[in-house]
Amino acid sequence: MSTADTPAARAGARPLQHGYGAGPAASDGAAVGSVPAVGSAATGSAPTVADLGEEELLSAISPLLPQAARVLVPSGDDSAVIPAPDGRYCVSTDVLVQGEHFRTDWSTARDIGARSAAQNLADIAATGARPTALVVSLVLPRTTPVRWVQDLARGFADACVGTGAGVVGGDLSTGDRLVIAVTVHGDLEGRRPVLRSGAQPGDLVVHCGTLGRSAAGLALLQAGLDDRDGGWADVVAARSDAPGDTGAGADAKAEYGASVKTRDGAAEAAAYCLRIYRAPFPPLAAGPALADAGATAMLDVSDGLLRDADRIARASGVVLDIADPEDGPGTGPAHDLAVLEPVARLLREDAADARDLARAWVLTGGEDHGLLATLPPSAVDRMPGGGRVIGIVRALSDGESAGARIGGRVPGRLGWDHFRA
Repeated sequence: MSTADTPAARAGARPLQHGYGAGPAASDGAAVGSVPAVGSAATGSAPTVADLGEEELLSAISPLLPQAARVLVPSGDDSAVIPAPDGRYCVSTDVLVQGEHFRTDWSTARDIGARSAAQNLADIAATGARPTALVVSLVLPRTTPVRWVQDLARGFADACVGTGAGVVGGDLSTGDRLVIAVTVHGDLEGRRPVLRSGAQPGDLVVHCGTLGRSAAGLALLQAGLDDRDGGWADVVAARSDAPGDTGAGADAKAEYGASVKTRDGAAEAAAYCLRIYRAPFPPLAAGPALADAGATAMLDVSDGLLRDADRIARASGVVLDIADPEDGPGTGPAHDLAVLEPVARLLREDAADARDLARAWVLTGGEDHGLLATLPPSAVDRMPGGGRVIGIVRALSDGESAGARIGGRVPGRLGWDHFRA
């Protein structure tokens, strides 16, 4: 399954080796092997994991972790025991590495914990299941403050609110940089699993959630624009020179509220993109709802809309034709493009360049972890709230290869690939 942060670099942002930032992993504030912003030098006399040891650290973080609603034997024994009411369970796993998938100078421990959980929970939802339990393993430098690990646990709890899922076990070890490995289990509750391989010609392509926001948030951070820094509003206002509301600004205000600090909606939209980048909140309930509505294929968008649409298309032997957002309001992801244009103008002076950047975020930026699915037309009225039709599924023409299309055309770029950054 896809890792958390790297795919955001695929949409117009400079990669850090296979991931983030403007340089190698050492750009995470210091040399690899240190824990910038969480090491003992940054926190004075705050106790570190080396001060406590493993047993005391477990005692410090366990009460903060989310508790599973259904568990027969919780953590504390050599293994937890969780029920599988219909005789099956779903399982998925991801790993996040400091400097490759997250940076501690950009995200708090609570952000990182929430992101680590959210991306795994989304994989379970994309199968049509409900998450039930997580197993979390951590590699921690000895200088990691205990309060950092406690905030990480609070982030896991944040992401699991309302899901019934909880952390039922894991492992702790030490190393030269932070590593977070998460395995999640889910219950299909009697449903058939929704796979990538079931899309049928004539189906509609639907999406629940946001597109391009995480990629935009990454690009802002790489440009030095951070809403947690002093003077954020002034910096954004200085870069936003729109003479008045455009269609893009109106869409941004509609999505993010009327208290926008710039005339084109840039400040509020940009802050929201940073929030999604740091700690996405996938539409988890939409997964089982789409399955119940009759979804024929589904996955979560972790590596970009076109990349993940291409995966469904190839697995199903069909074409997924996504409506081009340039075709006007009401077509496919046109709303996402309109919302992100003001954000892109913070990074590109030329209006055409800004629109191209926003379009790249929408089509090839991942890690919003929305749900992409295919539905028969007869089921569209049962689509969950927040869902929208963004394309169609069609059969292959003679000599045509399965894959994604954008407005009927083969895209020049699909999105993130972990080993071709």
